[in-house]
Amino acid sequence: MTTSFNQTLSAIDALHAEDPRSTTLADGTSMPQELAYAQRMSGWLDRVHDAPDEVLRLAVRAQHLQRWLVPREEYPEGRVGYLTWRRDQGKRAGETTARLMRDAGFQGEEAERAATIIGKKGLGRDPDVQALEDCACLVFLENYFADFSRKIEHDHMVRIVQMTWRKMSPRAHELALTLPMSDASAALVKEALGAE
Repeated sequence: MTTSFNQTLSAIDALHAEDPRSTTLADGTSMPQELAYAQRMSGWLDRVHDAPDEVLRLAVRAQHLQRWLVPREEYPEGRVGYLTWRRDQGKRAGETTARLMRDAGFQGEEAERAATIIGKKGLGRDPDVQALEDCACLVFLENYFADFSRKIEHDHMVRIVQMTWRKMSPRAHELALTLPMSDASAALVKEALGAE
């Protein structure tokens, strides 16, 4: 990896580490929530993409950059509010990442490419954007799905699983089906996929 990559990655992780929220990891240690999420994203990348370059690696690491600064509650309830919040978060994270990359010596087009990937422009057509989305879906299924499904009404949760599945590549589908899940989570996935 280049010096520019390492400098940008350190800057991204330093911002992740500012997250005031924390999460407990499997080994019992505590970590800022966003830093844990970013590390999980990076952990999936080599499994969903054959040869991720530095730009894609940075985009995947920065997908939720400083997301805590603009809470979901500041937007209207419902799907439109959620999608607007998510779009605005992606734009802000992309702009911040691009700035960090330029500061570290990346060319302007590389920085803009990272912002495009983070903004998920070209999902389903752009393999790098698809890789980021696959990582996000797998991180959700592996780490957040069980708790999330206990808070959401059953039929709505089935639709969420179906929407998540539609955004994933065939390779990510295969990986998702190998994840360890509770009986309740596995039943929910089976029901969602059976109704597809």
